[in-house]
Amino acid sequence: MLKGFKEFIMRGNVVDLAVAVVIGAAFGAVIKAIVDGLINPLIAAIFGKPDISGVWAFTINDAQFSIGLILQAALNFLFVAAAVYFVIVMPLNKLAERRARGQEPEPDPLTTDQELLTEIRDLLRSRSV
Repeated sequence: MLKGFKEFIMRGNVVDLAVAVVIGAAFGAVIKAIVDGLINPLIAAIFGKPDISGVWAFTINDAQFSIGLILQAALNFLFVAAAVYFVIVMPLNKLAERRARGQEPEPDPLTTDQELLTEIRDLLRSRSV
């Protein structure tokens, strides 16, 4: 039982996933700093509040509704998605594009018929010379 658990933990995809979670948490801290240090002050300058979670909030029969809270979550998602795209995805795509430049894809291997035809062609060329 412990051997199976050890094999499960030591599989490459589990280790890769653990690394991704740790990197994701660290990257989340960077995004939070950008949002708290840049985006929220801009929102405060526009709306007069530190974030938009309190904007368009109202109460009906002691039930509190907040459209701004939904907008704040949507904006945070967009900020994280934009940061991931522009900081990670786009540079890696450019790097892969640079690596692929100048490299021709490998031709498909010849079938048996094509190999025989190639041999016949080469034999005919050698006889005519």
